[in-house]
Amino acid sequence: MTTASCASSKSVWTWSIATRPCAASSYSCKGAALSATVYQTFLQAVQAWPDRPFLCVMPETAEIYDIAAGEISYQQAHESILALKAAYQQAGYGHGHRAGLLLENRPSFLLHWFALNALGVSVVPINAELRAAELEYLVGHSEIAVAIALPERHASLASAAAAAGRPLALMGPDDQPPTAPFAADPTLAAPGSDTECALLYTSGTTGRPKGCILPNQYFVHAGLWYAKAGGLAALQAGRERMLTPLPLVHMNAMAYSVMAMVVTGGCLIAIDRFHPSTWWDTVRDSQASVVHYLGVMPAILMKAPPSIDDQAHAVRFGFGAGIDRALHQAFEQRFGIPLLEAWAMTETGAGAVIIANKEPRHIGTSCFGKEEDDVQVRLVSDTGAEALPGDPGELLVRHAGPDPRYGFFAGYLKDEAATQEAWQGGWFHTGDIVRRNEQGHLQFIDRKKNVIRRSGENIAAVEVESVLGQHPAVKAVAVAAVPDAVRGDEVLACIVTQPMPTAAEAAALARDIVSWTLTRLAYYKAPGYIAFVDALPLTATNKIQRGALKTLAHGLPDTPLCIDTRSLKKRQEIPA
Repeated sequence: MTTASCASSKSVWTWSIATRPCAASSYSCKGAALSATVYQTFLQAVQAWPDRPFLCVMPETAEIYDIAAGEISYQQAHESILALKAAYQQAGYGHGHRAGLLLENRPSFLLHWFALNALGVSVVPINAELRAAELEYLVGHSEIAVAIALPERHASLASAAAAAGRPLALMGPDDQPPTAPFAADPTLAAPGSDTECALLYTSGTTGRPKGCILPNQYFVHAGLWYAKAGGLAALQAGRERMLTPLPLVHMNAMAYSVMAMVVTGGCLIAIDRFHPSTWWDTVRDSQASVVHYLGVMPAILMKAPPSIDDQAHAVRFGFGAGIDRALHQAFEQRFGIPLLEAWAMTETGAGAVIIANKEPRHIGTSCFGKEEDDVQVRLVSDTGAEALPGDPGELLVRHAGPDPRYGFFAGYLKDEAATQEAWQGGWFHTGDIVRRNEQGHLQFIDRKKNVIRRSGENIAAVEVESVLGQHPAVKAVAVAAVPDAVRGDEVLACIVTQPMPTAAEAAALARDIVSWTLTRLAYYKAPGYIAFVDALPLTATNKIQRGALKTLAHGLPDTPLCIDTRSLKKRQEIPA
């Protein structure tokens, strides 16, 4: 890594993208056709832009992570990747293995990912916020052979592996790989576009989180899509500097940000997380030309006093989702940045991404654009009929052409039934409620699925309920989303106890329940409100009436037996 400042420089390289009618997009870098895997795609970038910066570590991020600040060129990164590849190969890792990555937003995440990808090893990103119950499930379900993790997390991963009954090798990002605990599969063909590249876990709406199997094609296509998106989202080959505070364990940063920079020879600036007070300093100092955002970020930034430096930056556009429609126009006018709202899911990848990157964008209407020719869309009413123009309906999507699943996930790990249900009728059922306006643009309305969306994190109500139900004081529980001015949604838990606590007892009991939950779940999943109720709204078969629960939950904050526990929801230190 160099210690030079993270400054932009110009290089002259030619590039082109040819789009075919269905799925097969091809990219040429100095005349070479795009390869099938993530590593091979990166290798092409190394050959085209060896001296261009691939990664930039800002000084403030370097201080937090205790790593060196500065830039890493494509060639420097490749030298590290080759060394890691050789070490993993010597230790017996290969096609058919999975490796957990608990490395936050450090450069080592990408270096280990690409090295493992070169050998056909699939990576399983692990959110650093996960706690005991979540880790035990992930380690057991994914069957990872090794975890490359921060040293302070080795003990919790070892405990999770023991509880799951799985052998698990552990190493730090700078360690030599331990011998693989079991052999790679020698019968598998050489890694290709259909080979599993990563396993990303999403919220499960009816149970445990689902593991989305993501092939190499998923990531390569995401980079290609971004490179050719054009309009207000046009990327300049060899010149972009993309700043993201979003976690590499999610598809936005891992697929779109990383692969867009690889495909176009840009520089990725991944900071540890969003820091409102220093955000604009980081934007300016990094010379970012593109930023990625979540809806919560503009809401927080708009609360700061106006400054003469509000437009003193080099950013051409922001790419994200979920901005408060009432703030959208005001933010763009104040900071001089078009915020391009997009829609996608972990399952869809760029196989069916939609973005409002062309005018008119219908700012202030939750509009995320109109599908391009390579994406097909249906809006379906509750009766299964096509929704009428202007009426809401569930969004169904697929890729155009002979392969409707091109660019999508390959399926849910160990859950073929859920995969088939999601693809019922040959369309992917998103669970999002959407309408078309008169111009044919799509507007987001609500989620059909029982998922809480808090600060960009998808939280499955049933997962939180299953953990809360284990607390000795909880006799019955149901979890719902309630509006939060900053976070979008907040988690509210309706809890039945015997006996019902008094107003004086409720606050202490609520704190105890949340503190206990924080040892079992990531902090953002814990309830921000605990409401003690006499009974839950149930169906005749004793299932939770989700519609009635939602109505009930919205009226509970600020009532005597609804305790605001949001101040307890802080990132927890990991016990040694």
